[in-house]
Amino acid sequence: MTEEIIIAGFGGQGVLSMGKILAYSGIMQDQEVSWFPSYGPEMRGGTANVTVILSDERISSPVLQKYDTAILLNQQSLDKFEQSVKPGGVLIYDTNGLTRFPERTDIQVYRVDAADAATKTESSKTFNMIVLGAFLKIKPIVRLENVRKGLEKSIPPRYSHLIEANEKAIGVGQEIVVRER
Repeated sequence: MTEEIIIAGFGGQGVLSMGKILAYSGIMQDQEVSWFPSYGPEMRGGTANVTVILSDERISSPVLQKYDTAILLNQQSLDKFEQSVKPGGVLIYDTNGLTRFPERTDIQVYRVDAADAATKTESSKTFNMIVLGAFLKIKPIVRLENVRKGLEKSIPPRYSHLIEANEKAIGVGQEIVVRER
């Protein structure tokens, strides 16, 4: 099993940390892992993306042109990466701020209204975990107990009280994801 994923959106949406938690989760289940971030000089508001590869076999290169799954969280990312999803692959998107929606018919398209759901939770910073939950509902490639371990590894000890809220957010994402085609 090899899963090649691109996660892309604005800086500040938790794109890189979502990828890192997914990568740590893969490590916790003894998978080969690649985490390859890309971002501009802006801390928040600029575009950011991360390529994550989880595999049972050795990974030859973290650089990819096509992906099994694309998680696209803003219009710029949708415009840039929609065509990079392999035929038969998965595209997950959040509708917040989009002016054009996914158009391809040769892939599976899922909508997760994570921005709306995050504003209704105790912590609006759980947006990325809602999206991660949606992804794991569609493709349960890592076990949830390993996601918790990934959270524990990623979140600094001073913020460990946020682990429970993040786990709840993952559950929310699993509940609200909708397949469009």
